[in-house]
Amino acid sequence: MHIVQIVPELNQGGVERGVVEFSRELVLRGHQSTVISAGGTLAPQIEKDGGRHIALDVCSKNPFTFFARCSKLKNELLKLNADILHARSRVPAWLCRFANRKPQIPFITTVHGFNSVGKYSEIMMSGERVIYGSSAIRDYILANYKVAPAILRYVPRGIDMAYFDPAAVDRAFMDRFRKEHHLEDRYIITIVGRITEWKGHDCFIRALAEVQKKHPKVIGVAAGGVWHGKEDYLDQLKTLANESGAEIRFVGSQQQVREIYALSSLIVSAANTKPETFGRTAAEALAMDTPVIASAHGGSLDILIDGENGFLFLPGDAAALAEKILKAMDFRFSNMRPHIDKNFSLNHMTETELAVYSEIL
Repeated sequence: MHIVQIVPELNQGGVERGVVEFSRELVLRGHQSTVISAGGTLAPQIEKDGGRHIALDVCSKNPFTFFARCSKLKNELLKLNADILHARSRVPAWLCRFANRKPQIPFITTVHGFNSVGKYSEIMMSGERVIYGSSAIRDYILANYKVAPAILRYVPRGIDMAYFDPAAVDRAFMDRFRKEHHLEDRYIITIVGRITEWKGHDCFIRALAEVQKKHPKVIGVAAGGVWHGKEDYLDQLKTLANESGAEIRFVGSQQQVREIYALSSLIVSAANTKPETFGRTAAEALAMDTPVIASAHGGSLDILIDGENGFLFLPGDAAALAEKILKAMDFRFSNMRPHIDKNFSLNHMTETELAVYSEIL
């Protein structure tokens, strides 16, 4: 098969990383892979892995250039002789709606998030099959759009188990990291994600302060860069930590997140006002055999087995999170990496998505 994925751009992000990894897996299985995007830091990796990247402006929301961009996309599609056209975002899906009228390539969409409800987002329901990545997304689709349940397909994002492997970690980096941030001989509880309000860092800090009153050996780590325009919010979090007495290290964006999972005793995913659409952090941490405590909504409900490989808590409830952390410190977790390997691996995702393609060919 020749599969064409179309995504706005290829910079850092869960969807973008998934596109790159999926392209690589397609090539490894003998398929032809093309990715169309406006480019980005991850674009060169597509061709390094044996795929093809075509740079087009499929990102801009400017209505005045829309039909000119449709024409350019149509010309590329006519040349490609593709078997599947797969749109992973709204602007690319709208462009495909017009550009694909003549080639009429079998069309798939993936709903990657809780998009605002309306005509603009409704385009994501126009695929011959509509893929969703979590039960929460499926419920959201059915509650807000007139779409036949028969065309919906569950394909969770996949974790690269060869990379997220406890045996593959950089021990030297882990030692340097512990020393640099004074984490030696501490019980490390880490929240991974960009600094922005909905990720629940404030809830994490409040819970951490309560836990540290009973267990001073506990130390918090916040690994993630500041979301654009959220610098003031980071200052608020630091003030909250000082006022509540929470000991936490803000270590910024980290390239070696695998090692961060490995050196942590516990990972917290505290999304509050908005749920995680999949919960990649939770899945990656479990793949590294590190237990997870996550807010009980969104994709985390699919990934965690409460009371086995992690705990769930009510979103935004700092007291409940503190209680779960205290319980986790003496709990023997199990079925972490095996659960992810079986249900949320990159191999599982690839095979499931290829099966969806085969349905409409």
